[in-house]
Amino acid sequence: MSEDHTNINRKPTTLQLSLDHEQIRQLMQADPVLGRLIQLIGPLDIPLRADPFMSLVSSIISQQLSVKAAATIWGRVVELCGDRMNADRISELSDEQLREVGVSMFKIRYIRDLCHHVQEGMLPLEQLDELSDQEVMKALIAVKGIGRWTAEMFLIFSLGRTGILSHGDAGLQRAARWLHGMDERSDGGYTQQHEINWTAHPTAASIYLWEAINIGWVDSGKSFADYDVPDDSTS
Repeated sequence: MSEDHTNINRKPTTLQLSLDHEQIRQLMQADPVLGRLIQLIGPLDIPLRADPFMSLVSSIISQQLSVKAAATIWGRVVELCGDRMNADRISELSDEQLREVGVSMFKIRYIRDLCHHVQEGMLPLEQLDELSDQEVMKALIAVKGIGRWTAEMFLIFSLGRTGILSHGDAGLQRAARWLHGMDERSDGGYTQQHEINWTAHPTAASIYLWEAINIGWVDSGKSFADYDVPDDSTS
């Protein structure tokens, strides 16, 4: 039976994925193939984004942009705000100022709606750690320009929640297909075929699949078995 993954505590600074953690061990046992991937990659320590408002503004700015372009525009916005990156400071900036640093009008509208939700208390950033995953998701999706995927990434990389598996993430779908050597599906739903085995720690399953992409395995043209090693070669 799935555990309750909602962590109503103070936000941690990192998301630690240790192979001797009970939830990780359960995950590895439930899906031995994923477990093998976790063994090969080893423990991970994921830094969490400290400022929730900055994280959300950055996510909006990054939409449909390359990593380099998004970083450039984000850097200019941070410089424009000075030492006050918050809803009040953003609200003081004119559309023209934001356009001059590269933010599109659509994204300016999204950022202003985010500021409105924060300032009116509809999105209580300082209390998000006290809310369940679904409550956070509902509050975030109410903001224009923030969809389910962005909300899920916020839950993982800002709040460190452990129960998140984003079926809308194309990279996860690609990596899940590669890991399990699955035939092509017309619906593209590869993660859905294995999520029942990932209930102990869906976020860890996600992060290890992303890591397999980051280190070049998924898109190498090789199957996962080509990267496997004999059991007696790992401690």
